[in-house]
Amino acid sequence: MTQDAVAGHVGMELRNLRVVYDGFVAVADTSLKVDAGHSFGIVGESGSGKSTVLRAICGLAPLASGSVQLQGGNGMPLPAPGSKPFRRLVQMVFQDPYGSLHPRQTVDRILAEPLAIHGIGDAEGRIQRALDDVGLGNGFRFRYPHQLSGGQRQRIAIARALILEPQILLLDEPTSALDASVQAEVLNLLETLRAQRSLTFIMVSHDLAVVTHMCERLMVMQRGKTVELLASADLAAHRVQEEYTRNLMVASAGFSRKEAA
Repeated sequence: MTQDAVAGHVGMELRNLRVVYDGFVAVADTSLKVDAGHSFGIVGESGSGKSTVLRAICGLAPLASGSVQLQGGNGMPLPAPGSKPFRRLVQMVFQDPYGSLHPRQTVDRILAEPLAIHGIGDAEGRIQRALDDVGLGNGFRFRYPHQLSGGQRQRIAIARALILEPQILLLDEPTSALDASVQAEVLNLLETLRAQRSLTFIMVSHDLAVVTHMCERLMVMQRGKTVELLASADLAAHRVQEEYTRNLMVASAGFSRKEAA
């Protein structure tokens, strides 16, 4: 199946996802659904299993049970998880732009590699368009990662994901490794790209403010389990049901000088 064979936009549904490492249950029977063109957030403290959910979707974590299914496509057949067409439709942007790019490859080669793997032509034009899409010009094409700032590296990582023209982006804390001054720029870029391309987002973050801004719905996780599913508008209005979610909201509010005095 080619990318062109998938008509219409694509969403995703996870049913009873379970990930186990050497007897330790990292994700326990997690289910969620994100409609095509929408954005869904997963929040929780470190070790809650939120990043493991993304890794299980793209085959980087062992799936003990449960299923990952694409939805939509206007009735056209959709590729099976783990297949090459699936990996073209579903791309991931990792947390650390310093570790996700090969240090000995130029930007040109980093962007050309996925095109070669999937047998896609017009590398010259696609690389130029990808750099333009993320706000970087042709002058960055033959630089190495160590010659780029953190924000520029993450833009290259986003360009690498977009160059295959996916329909779903998995975003694993895409700005947490960046300086505060750069975070907003990258988030605004992602929001613009989603609107332009009608992309489906699944975003993991420990920052409730980021998820509330970027996503329409979200799931709160703790110790591998789902605590609560709610709309971002409800979170912003403090309309939450679970005590753990309330505690996350307090922690996300940050340092208070009055309380510390």
